[in-house]
Order: sequence, then structure tokens, then C-alpha cells
Amino acid sequence: MTFNTSTILIVNDIEESLVKVISTLPKHDVRIIKNEEEGKRDFLILHAKQVVKEAYIASERLKYIILCGETFTVEAQNSLLKILEEPPKNTLFIIITNSKSGILKTIFSRLPHHYLKTKKERMPAPIDLAKMELKDVYNFLKTNQRITKGETKEIIESLLYSANEKRIKLTTKELESFSMAMKLCELNSRPINILTTLLLTLMRKR
Repeated sequence: MTFNTSTILIVNDIEESLVKVISTLPKHDVRIIKNEEEGKRDFLILHAKQVVKEAYIASERLKYIILCGETFTVEAQNSLLKILEEPPKNTLFIIITNSKSGILKTIFSRLPHHYLKTKKERMPAPIDLAKMELKDVYNFLKTNQRITKGETKEIIESLLYSANEKRIKLTTKELESFSMAMKLCELNSRPINILTTLLLTLMRKR
């Protein structure tokens, strides 16, 4: 998907969709604003203020500001109305959320939206993230040294989905590592190196 205008994405899984979106955008031109507090996934007024502050930082290149939340408070949305209607130069907004009903009609009428919710068969995570030890990572990597690029991408998605399912809270930087992993797949980097980085990141989160 390409983004030529500010957009709302209604998705099954916010963090998985975020990884896919930022993998298509220039890394240095992306700003992600979401609730970083453990176990919290709502977008609050303080996050809206971060959006406004970031939007008014002048940029010579197109800047993508991504807003993520399972829910967006009315107060937060009202504070964003003006800037969404009249964005600063070289600023494009992407809202990623789970529910169309959670977005105010005044915002929904201003931005195009894409309803991307689907019933998708997901490959189960190839390793138990809750009980994963270093020896498990080693054995998994040893077994999967010769997997294809497509298989590697499926494993990356399944690891991210499993992390979300088990409520493993990933920071923006950690989510970006999943996005980078997808990009490295396309560049034909060695799957073993890509998966090592992700698995060690997830192991440290336990």
C-alpha cells in the first residue's frame, strides 16, 4: 500500500499492521506515536499533544506520523481535528486502529479509510515465547538454517502475532526491528541472521 494522503487503517492487529506499514516507508521520515505504557493500548490527550508537537517540526521531506491505538479518547481526537484538516507542509498522518466505531465522525469524514480486517489463517509461532530459553533459540535456528525468504517472512509475522497474543509489550524501537527484518528479507539477507536478532529481542522481554 502506498500513502499519498493522510489515511485511517482499520485492522485486525495494530502492531502487525504497523510493522508492515513502516516497512514500506523511508525509515528516517517516520514518527510513531502510541501508548508505550505496559499493558496500555489507548491513545490519550498526551499522545495527541505529541502528534501536534511533532507535526509542527519543519521538514524539507515528506514526514509520516503514525498514530496507533485500540481506542482513541474523544478528548484526544477533538484536539487533533484542526491539524488533521489542515496538516502542516510535508506532513502526512496514518491512523491505525481496530474499530471504525471508535473514530469520531468528524475525523472519519475528513480522512479516507481502508477496512483491512480479514479472517486470516495464521501460522502458529514456531517457538513458545513464554518459555523460550537460549538453548531453544539455538535449536530452532539450527533446524531452520535453509528456510526460504517466504518462510522467513511467515515466521516473522507469526512471532509478532504471538508476542501480541501473549501481551508482550514491544517498544517502538523493537517494532521497528520487525519492520527492518521484513525489509532485510526482501534484500535477501540470511534468514538465520534476521531471526537470531528477533528471537534474542523477544527473549529479553520475558
